[in-house]
Amino acid sequence: MIIQFTVGNFLSFYERRTINLEAAGISELRENVISKNKLLASSVIYGANSSGKSNLIKAFQTMKDIVVSSVRLNDTDELDYNPFLLFDGSDSEPTFFEMIFIVEDKKYRYGFQYNLTLIVSEWLFEITTQKDQKPLFIREFDGIGITDKFKEGKGKEVATNDNRLFISLVAQLGGSTSKNIIQWFNSGYNVISGIEHNDYKGYTNRMLHKKSTGCEESLALFKLLGLGFKDLKTIESEFDPSELPSDIPKSMRSRIVKELTGSKQIRLDAVHDKFDREGNVIGTVEWDRDSSESEGTNKLIDLSGPIFDTLSKGKVLIIDELDAKLHPLITTHIVDLFNNPVTNKKNAQLIFATHDTNLLSSSIFRRDQIWFAEKDIKQQTDIYSLYDFNLPDGSKVRNDGNYEKNYIRGRYGAIPFIVS
Repeated sequence: MIIQFTVGNFLSFYERRTINLEAAGISELRENVISKNKLLASSVIYGANSSGKSNLIKAFQTMKDIVVSSVRLNDTDELDYNPFLLFDGSDSEPTFFEMIFIVEDKKYRYGFQYNLTLIVSEWLFEITTQKDQKPLFIREFDGIGITDKFKEGKGKEVATNDNRLFISLVAQLGGSTSKNIIQWFNSGYNVISGIEHNDYKGYTNRMLHKKSTGCEESLALFKLLGLGFKDLKTIESEFDPSELPSDIPKSMRSRIVKELTGSKQIRLDAVHDKFDREGNVIGTVEWDRDSSESEGTNKLIDLSGPIFDTLSKGKVLIIDELDAKLHPLITTHIVDLFNNPVTNKKNAQLIFATHDTNLLSSSIFRRDQIWFAEKDIKQQTDIYSLYDFNLPDGSKVRNDGNYEKNYIRGRYGAIPFIVS
């Protein structure tokens, strides 16, 4: 589970900004709080186009990628460095990432700073109480300091390349704590797009074909939402080059054929009832769902795999533009799957960016679950929660207010400024 995430000098973020998933001491919608750790089951991020919402999502992904890929780096490889570019000298300053999270009931604070070629600093703390954080290791430019609580790292300092994370090296050499942390970054949270869903389409197809964890729940969801089909049928076949589009370049065709020849492909067919003229069911019709079902239906089918994988394993799912192509009631239902402890038994979390103001309701979210992204006059992104926001008169937002109406009116900021 994620407690906090901080980013600095990355894309539109220059000053360090933190999104906090710790539940505030408020009484509203207590079911939206994971009681064991007092963490929020979901958080939503609003903001105008180009406000930095997607950049926050990208920051989650970039930190994950750097941690997971560090083990494969050669000492001359460059890092994924995308600093804020609008301040003089900011393009030579390090990017900052830090995550506070829970792995196997232990809380850790892990982070690092880096530029194009160098890990500038790195640190790992174990959080034992709210006020007590015990350092496991601290890496600075002139060396790595290791405490007795991180004996697995001792003796490995000099073997760490300048561009490689120390925790990655220790995990590769058999460290148990470091291995658990690397594994959590690898599979404990996933970042996906709500617009382009081909990246997780294959996962969902395999889940439905093998009837693995999440299949039954996905089919139940499709039935509940009344998507038009009565079932989904999977067909496994070998890759057929003749099915590739005729207009793709020859070089690309050759590469795809080489990579996929001999592999298995899974296609989903939607099964629909067939009727007589009086409305009686007289049989069924099957067709390829990719070409015949709506964009929204196909997205929801593909999205079901990551959703129920996250719920069944107590992971974290981070989605940019969750609402794209989906009816507001469907988006609301997805959020409720995470907010409802009956369907979220493993303490999973959902973080997503959206423009769907239908979700801005005190009946769906607590004030500390609602976040806004907004750029200042220097074009750097700030993020803040509705709970922390101060109105012009200095008062706090009440939990009985009309969040959607007030947001559209500009009372909370983070909306487009349209010049008439």
